[in-house]
Amino acid sequence: MSVNTIARCIGALLAASVSFFIFFFEHPLSSLMPEKLEWSASIAVACAIIAFVITPYVTIVPYRWVSHQLRTVAVSDLIAGTIGLIVGLLISVLFGIPLGALPENWGHILPVVAALICGYLGAMVAVLRKSELAHMLQSLFLTRRREREEERERERERAREAEALATTTGPQILLDTSAIIDGRIADISQTGFIFGKLVVPRFVLNELQRIADSADTLRRNRGRHGLEMLNRLQKDATVPVEIMDTEMEGSSEEVDSKLVKLARALHCPIITNDFNLNRVAELQGVKVLNINELANAVKPVLLPGEEISIKIMQDGKELGQGVGYLDDGTMIVVEGGRQYMNMTIDVTVTRVIQTVAGRLIFAYPKQGSGNTTSPSNQGQSTGKQRQG
Repeated sequence: MSVNTIARCIGALLAASVSFFIFFFEHPLSSLMPEKLEWSASIAVACAIIAFVITPYVTIVPYRWVSHQLRTVAVSDLIAGTIGLIVGLLISVLFGIPLGALPENWGHILPVVAALICGYLGAMVAVLRKSELAHMLQSLFLTRRREREEERERERERAREAEALATTTGPQILLDTSAIIDGRIADISQTGFIFGKLVVPRFVLNELQRIADSADTLRRNRGRHGLEMLNRLQKDATVPVEIMDTEMEGSSEEVDSKLVKLARALHCPIITNDFNLNRVAELQGVKVLNINELANAVKPVLLPGEEISIKIMQDGKELGQGVGYLDDGTMIVVEGGRQYMNMTIDVTVTRVIQTVAGRLIFAYPKQGSGNTTSPSNQGQSTGKQRQG
């Protein structure tokens, strides 16, 4: 038995069943008459005959035609038609919103018609113009790829220039505004521990000039002090100083952001005292040279049990404590040192604590110390010597 025959039989059976179902759904069994049964049987037979004739033409023939078209159509046409169909249906949704608000049956019929028309037009336009669409998309992707490659090439070129400059003049070190105003960089450069070249970007110099021109007296003095330190660095031949005119993209960005971007582009460290800039630069992989950390690292190391001479300057927080300072500013808390106020005494270090603010040393007066002197005692002894 062929496929057409099977389809005809199934179609006839379905048509007869549907006709009987519709007839009995509209006419209850209690009201059925023999004449009506004969009419329903005649209608069912007629539907079965019509379905037996036309079933292959509405099932098998369209199926074979679609299968043949799918086998013969190019894959590019199929993809383009699918994309165009999707785009057309999306456009029909926009038309369906106002069309669905029409009264009566128009609000149900017109959205369906719009979907069919837009879907058909979208598929046809996509298939007929597939070459132009493909060329447009290809040009778009190639343009973006070319831009990315050009950006990478510029970064590689900057890296090569930085490496070439580092090999000829030594490594570059960027100077931050806070480090210039601090001024200790000038003394550090004279010691010879910094080698290479100190680089001051133009935007850092501009910020320093804005601070020097500020209406606030304190800021103006800080800015002028920074300019003096920069002038001192330029006159010092130990470490060369260069003003770089490179301007980073995004003129509205802050100086710290520009400095970090420039350091990443040049692959060089930053000298700064700014805590926030220090953390931001480290998060982005930029090396930071912090002068405060350097100052804490070179402070003299005192171990418990060592003896030093210290002048008690003020009271401590606890009862009976006295506080003195070393030459580098390190605070020493002397237990029971309050009685030696304004006197220089020998103390013994008990413990050393490293805090965020710096090093804190605790000590107590040396037992039997004979080196305790006060200003009044010094005056009396001097007078006796003159009399003698």
